[in-house]
Amino acid sequence: MFMNKSLFILLFLFGLTIMGCSKEGMSGEKPPEVYIKIGNVKYETKLGTYCWKGTCVDTAGPVDLLKGKEPIKVNPGERISFIMDYEPKPNEFHVSQISESIENEVLVKDNSFSVPIQKGVYYYSYGVWWMDEKEKNLSHGDAFYAFVLEVK
Repeated sequence: MFMNKSLFILLFLFGLTIMGCSKEGMSGEKPPEVYIKIGNVKYETKLGTYCWKGTCVDTAGPVDLLKGKEPIKVNPGERISFIMDYEPKPNEFHVSQISESIENEVLVKDNSFSVPIQKGVYYYSYGVWWMDEKEKNLSHGDAFYAFVLEVK
C-alpha cells in the first residue's frame, strides 16, 4: 500500500513539473537560428554562448569563434537586417562590433544596422534575450550569434 501511494505522489509531482515547464518553456533544444540579410541574400550566423532550457554553453568570443571563416563581402554603408523565424521574438538585444581589438556598440533600428564606410574586417556579436514580461531580471533564454563582414 505504501509503495503505491509513494509512486502515485511521485508521478503526480512529475506531471506537475512537466506541465509547468511546457507552459513557459522555450521550444527547441537550442536557441533558434539567426540569419543576416544583405540585399536579397540570407547568410547564416554562428551560435556562440547561450542559456536555453536550463542548459548554459560558454564559447569563445566572435573573433575566435569565427577564426578561419571567410568574411561576407559588403559595400560601405550597406544595410544589414536580422532574421529570426521564431516566436516569441526576443525582447532585448545588443549588437557589438569588433575591429582591430576595439569593441563598439552598434545602433540597431528596425531590426537592422549600417556597416561602416571604412574598409576593413569587422566581427559582430548579436546578443538576444527573452526576458520575462512581469518579473524583472528573469530571463527565459539568451543567445549570442557571431558573424564577420568585410567592407570592400
